[in-house]
Amino acid sequence: MLYFSSDYLEGCHPAILDKLQETNLDQTPGYGHDVWCDLARERIREAVGKPNAAVHFLTGGTQANFAVIRSVLRSCEAVIAAQSGHIVDHEAGAVEACGHKVLTLPAECGKISAEQIAALVEKYRSDDAADFAVQPGMVYISHPTEWGTLYTRNELQAIHAVCCSFGIPLFIDGARLGYGLAAEGTDVTLKDIADCADVFYIGGTKVGALFGEAVVITNPGIMKNFFTTMKQSGAVLAKGRLLGIQFAVLFENDRYMEAGRHAIRLASRLRDALAEKGYEFYMPPESNQLFLKLTNDQFRRLKASVVFSFIDRLSDDEVVIRLVTGWATTPENVERLISIL
Repeated sequence: MLYFSSDYLEGCHPAILDKLQETNLDQTPGYGHDVWCDLARERIREAVGKPNAAVHFLTGGTQANFAVIRSVLRSCEAVIAAQSGHIVDHEAGAVEACGHKVLTLPAECGKISAEQIAALVEKYRSDDAADFAVQPGMVYISHPTEWGTLYTRNELQAIHAVCCSFGIPLFIDGARLGYGLAAEGTDVTLKDIADCADVFYIGGTKVGALFGEAVVITNPGIMKNFFTTMKQSGAVLAKGRLLGIQFAVLFENDRYMEAGRHAIRLASRLRDALAEKGYEFYMPPESNQLFLKLTNDQFRRLKASVVFSFIDRLSDDEVVIRLVTGWATTPENVERLISIL
């Protein structure tokens, strides 16, 4: 079987495994107060261009999302997100379990706009009964989105400007950020992300790490006592150096970006081959996630030899599937998949 269902099926980048083995019996303080976490923070601050940013390491994306959101919001506030956002349908109600509502907006190819956000906030604030309603307290977006699509720099800057005008922070989920930054034709850099977001995270789990996400806080005033909130959320790893080592390695010698570029090169090869063979894309193929329309017969035949993600049924004879390349995908397996297709 060929596996193209996700980008976190393998363990970790060999350089990380080597460093974990090399440092296995070293003794360091716990909870992220060690030399490796300090080194990782230093390298991340340099990469994002924010020397004073706070950097915290958590083990997974859902954990990062709900820890950040519950840290930012007051009890009467909600988070704005796309209807297709990861926090809406893929995190078992983690945000709601923290006591916060998610206010959803219809998305265009996975993205929401500055105009939509402004209209929603203005509606709430102009309502005569606003004091009786949950208040929009922050905005959550993903880059890339759940559909693998990408915001442009202008779109991010416009959302950032709207958030600033209303005094609400912008949180960018970067679970697959490395693939978005390496995508063909993108004009968004890591420093652009840091300039636009009050808080964001650099995904490691899906981009070469064994596990882990690096939360970067560029506006510390919105998140008092975040470490304590992390601890209360069960999000502080006692052996914190295991996270620090991974991000220190990923942000050495451009490994993080090269991991993204590798996946994008193979996704582009697959995209072009699919187009040549006449397959129809359900969403514009902009990063490492490719969404295809298949007939029932195509679906059954592909399923016999390829593991992929079933996304939706469009009609009695048409479904949507997802094929994903990652940092460890091999060119040989991509060519095998193309041959099967």
